This record gives sequence, C-alpha cells and structure tokens, in this order.
Amino acid sequence: MFNVGFTTSIPVEIIYAAGHTPIDLNNIFVLNNPLDLVKQAELSGFPRNICSWIKGMYSVITKSPLPEYKIDVLIGVVQGDCSNTHSLMSILQDENIKILPFSYPFDRNKDKLISEIHELETFFKITRDDTEKMKQELDKIRKKLYTLDEMTWKTNQVTSLENHLWLVTSSDFNTNYHEYDKNLDDFLKIASLREPQNKDIRLGYVGVPPIIDDLYQFIDDCNARVVFNEVQRQFAMLTPENNIIDQYLSFTYPYSIFKRINDIQKEIKRRNINGLICYTQSFCHRQLDILILKKYLDIPILQIEGDQPSKLDERTKLRIESFLEMLRG
Repeated sequence: MFNVGFTTSIPVEIIYAAGHTPIDLNNIFVLNNPLDLVKQAELSGFPRNICSWIKGMYSVITKSPLPEYKIDVLIGVVQGDCSNTHSLMSILQDENIKILPFSYPFDRNKDKLISEIHELETFFKITRDDTEKMKQELDKIRKKLYTLDEMTWKTNQVTSLENHLWLVTSSDFNTNYHEYDKNLDDFLKIASLREPQNKDIRLGYVGVPPIIDDLYQFIDDCNARVVFNEVQRQFAMLTPENNIIDQYLSFTYPYSIFKRINDIQKEIKRRNINGLICYTQSFCHRQLDILILKKYLDIPILQIEGDQPSKLDERTKLRIESFLEMLRG
C-alpha cells in the first residue's frame, strides 16, 4: 500500500480502487502548523516571492509533519493548476521522490483526458471497471455532501466554515473514505436539529481556498454568511456524472475561466447572493482571473489577497466591513 500525494484534485477514485491512500498535500499543509512549514521551505532555499502553498507542499513531503503520511508517490498536476508545480516536481525528483505527472487538457479535450486517466490506471494496475466501481462508492458520499451544501444555503443550518471544511477535504476524503462517510453521517444528524442561522447578507466565495484561517468566522461575526464556496464545491463534485471521464470534464477548476463564470452566474441566482468575495493567493497567476470575473459578473465583488498562513489583518477586516455596509446600503 502506497501513500499517494497530489498537488490538487485528481481522479481520486483510481487511488482508492488500487488500494492505496490518497493524500491531498494542501490539506495536510494547512492543518498542521502551516507557517512553520513555509519557513522550513524558505530555509531550504525557496524564494520569498513563491506561493506559500508550493512551499508548504514541499515541506509536507520532505519534512513529514505527520510521519504516517510519508509520501511514496507524488502526482503533480502540471496542466490545469499552478505553473510552479513543474519546478516543484523537478526539485522533489532530485530528492528521490517518485513523480507522476497528470494534466487536465486546456481545451477540455475528451480524448486527451481519457489518455491521462488511462495512464494513471495503468501505473496503479487497475482497470476502468475498477475505477467506475469506486466512483459509484464515492458518489454516495458526494450526494450527502450535496445535502450538506443545501443545508448551507437553503435551510441555513450549516455554517460557512463547516461548508468550506467538509467540501475542501472531500478532495481526498481525509485519506479514508469509510471514516469520512461515517463522520459526515454524524454531522448531518446534528446539523439537521439546528435552528436556521439567518444573516442579512449572503455572500459567495470565489477562488482558491483561503490561507487565512479566520476569514469565515470574521464574516459570520459581521452578521453575514458565505452560502457558496465555488472551488471547494467543485472539488466535492456534488452532482456526479455517469462516468469518470464526464465527471472530470465537468470539473470547472482546471479549465477555462469562462466555464467557471457560467457556474458562478447560475449559483448567484439560485442562492440569492448579494455580493462576492474573490480570494487570490499572492504570486499566483490566477490573480489575472479577476479581470475577466469583473467583466462578466454583474454583482459587487471584493478582492482580497493572502500571502502566508495567518489571520486577517486590520486593513482587510476594514475592507470587508466596508463592503458589507455598502451591500446593506
């Protein structure tokens, strides 16, 4: 059994079907003293002006903050995510880490995606039938996450932070989908007994998951709530497709910004959203997406930026408060 790390969401069904443990490096990084992991990478020579997520993933692999999650094989997404992944893979390969590249075709070409998924299946010595059977198992959990998401925006019984954490960790189902499923059942039972948590402002969160750990709590304290987590919801794949290929073709995150815009527009209307908070990571090429988002989304947008793992600074708090007051006005 291998511990298979990956740099962003990949067809996790393949890893589970092969009997190995999938590990989303981002989740391990952000939940285990992330600032210390960033500093360790910088002491190893990583520049200050490189994304903290890249530095964090490097330290997760080489410093092993959780020894039980020591990475045996790394799947690096070299197209459809961060361009720095190419260099990270070279550095890790030089440190004798087994590397597998995976690409989401820029043009969402179905034949190319079939080839990429087939290569992973071949490496892990499983068949397409094995993958599809595991997809059916994981889709049962995804349908429960769909219910959790509805309890966030429709019945207001799940908090913004809870929605974020459950959806973002579904990228690897916390490395054990059986245990994740059981914990999700327990949580849904508890949440279903809550009174609605109504707030006067309903927000959407657009962009990669935040490196700022108190963002959702601060918004909640300001009598607002996030009822739509765009990318986290995409990781969770709440509306399963009929097969593994269509599932990862409908996944908007690694493809064109225009596919994301269509999804965001639909959810703004469906969830009755008043405004968007668009989060960007420092030194990330996705900062340029804001130019397109502002052009095509006819809704107030507040852009905030995060660099290293931290809490909200006073300037950003003031900007969020001012944005909420503007929406109320």
